[in-house]
Parts: sequence; structure tokens; C-alpha cells
Amino acid sequence: MRRAAILLAAAATVTACTPDAQTASPAMSAPPPATAPALESSLAPSPIPAPPPAAATALASAPAPSVSRKELPQGGRTIFPDYQLVGFCGTPGAPALGPLLDHPAKKSEKLLALAAQYHTGRKVLPVFELIAVVVQSGGGADGKFRTRVLDATVDEYLQAARDAKGMLLINIQPGQSDFLTEVQRFEKYLHEPDVGVALDPEWAMLPKQTPNKFYGQTTADAINAVIQYVSGIVAKDDLPEKAVVFHKVNNYVVKVKEESAIRPAPGVVVIKSIDGYGNKWVKANTYAFLVKTTPAAIHPGFKLFFDEDTQHGQQLMSPAEVMKLSPVPEYVMYE
Repeated sequence: MRRAAILLAAAATVTACTPDAQTASPAMSAPPPATAPALESSLAPSPIPAPPPAAATALASAPAPSVSRKELPQGGRTIFPDYQLVGFCGTPGAPALGPLLDHPAKKSEKLLALAAQYHTGRKVLPVFELIAVVVQSGGGADGKFRTRVLDATVDEYLQAARDAKGMLLINIQPGQSDFLTEVQRFEKYLHEPDVGVALDPEWAMLPKQTPNKFYGQTTADAINAVIQYVSGIVAKDDLPEKAVVFHKVNNYVVKVKEESAIRPAPGVVVIKSIDGYGNKWVKANTYAFLVKTTPAAIHPGFKLFFDEDTQHGQQLMSPAEVMKLSPVPEYVMYE
């Protein structure tokens, strides 16, 4: 089963992941403010006379110098409706978790070739969705059933995304931790203009639940907390829009009542990625069923699985077939 395969594969990520206590970034202390050198009294400058009234008026009316605002990798500051997102997902050392298991730069050519087949009338923005917090079958040192990738891994995937003129999404499988805590661990990357967040409620375990025995689930409050947190960073740094994705495999992991209470915030586009897997007919019907409850302010997404969707001689849905879904997914992700 895919769930068991994921957990077995996740155990292989230890070379790129470390437990919570070992990955927490040390607090960075700000350097002391620079102080101007004291002037000797004999060299003190003479007072500068005030400009005449006409000159003062001219200075006051002069336009302020323009400040270049940060943009998305291919220009502009808004994601939709300007862009069609097409991405790969994965994490180092775990083939069952997608094609981005290692050397992400080598996957760019395949991703870009797939992305070029999505003719939606929009510019295609490649997405590298790195599973940065990976659910584990064991509790670990802190009992949270998850481990985090090293910053060096995030740096590598971010560079690959930038080389492809795309964006990076930091995917969170929180185990028995919580989404906001795990997102905050990677805050320094969210101050970049090309980094967003993806949340995986299937692996958000309730107390006393363990992965692979139960489906996880989350609430609107948990998702909204991340949205507000990311929105605050966008506003503070005057960044272009960021994406916050939540994956949904069934109506249990994010219940319909909870989904209806999810609220986008300024500077954040919220995407619901529908993750059902199986043959083409099953996937299309899963999408049609789960997309019906999507609030108007949330954008539709769709996930394809290279392995699970092609078992028993089945074929992966083509980009043309994906584009026939209604509504057309604005984010298509391959795992």
C-alpha cells in the first residue's frame, strides 16, 4: 500500500534529516549598531545654512526615489490568474515520496517538459515541492513522529527552483507536531519572494494516533494560523504573493465544515490540492467529488502519482486529460 511504502521510504531520509533538537537553528544575534566616529572639536564642521524658500519648496516637491519591489521568478507580484503552476514533489532518499528524491536540478528538464504541455493561456511557473518535515513510523526523541530535513537540503532545492525560474514549496507532514510550529522552523526561507508552504493533513496525527494506522486530519484554525502567519511575512517584507497549499485525499482529513471556514489573507493564495489516486476514471471522479466543497476563494489543485496511478497496466493521465477536468486545476503536482 502507498501509505506503508511512504513510511518505509521515509526511514531512508535519515541521511538528509535530523531530529527536532538537532535541526533547530541557533538564535541569531544581531550585530551591534555601527557608531559614527567622534569628531575632534577642532574639526567640527560649520553649521550648514538653510536653503532659501524657493529651494526648500523645490526639495519638498521632488519625487521620492523609486524602490524596486520584489517579484515572482518570472515577473509580476500576483500568482493567479497570471500563472499555471506545475510541480514535482519529493524528499531526499525516499523514492515512494516522489521524483524529487535527490539531485533536484537533474529533475528540472523533465518537469519543464511536462509543464510545457499545459496550454492554459497562462505562463507556466514550475514548482519544487520539497517535503521538508517527513512523517515517521516511530515517535523519535521527542515523540512527534516526524523529522526535518537539514537547511542544506532546503538550500539545494531552492537553488534548483531558482535555476528553473520556479518557486519552492515547503511541504509539512507534521506527525504529532503541529503545522504552525513546523512552518516557523523554516521561517527564514519564507522571507524569500519565491518560497511558499504546502500542508499535508493526511499526516497530521491526533493524540495517541500513529502514522500508518490512522488517517490524520486538521482544522480550519490550524490552516488559517499558517495563512495568517505567512500573510504577516508578506506584508512586513513587501513580498509578492505566496502560495499556501493544503492537500486533501478525502473528506476526513479536512472535513467540509472545516474547509468552509478556511480564509485567505492579503498576499496569500490558498490552493486545495486533491490527492486521490488510482486509474483515470477513479481520479476524475475523486476530483469531481472533492472539488464540489471548495470555497470560491480557494483555488483548485490536482496531484498525479507516477507509481500508484500506473499500477496494473494503467496509464498516467496526460496534461490534456487533466485540463479537461472542471474546474481546470491551477496547480498540478506530480509525486
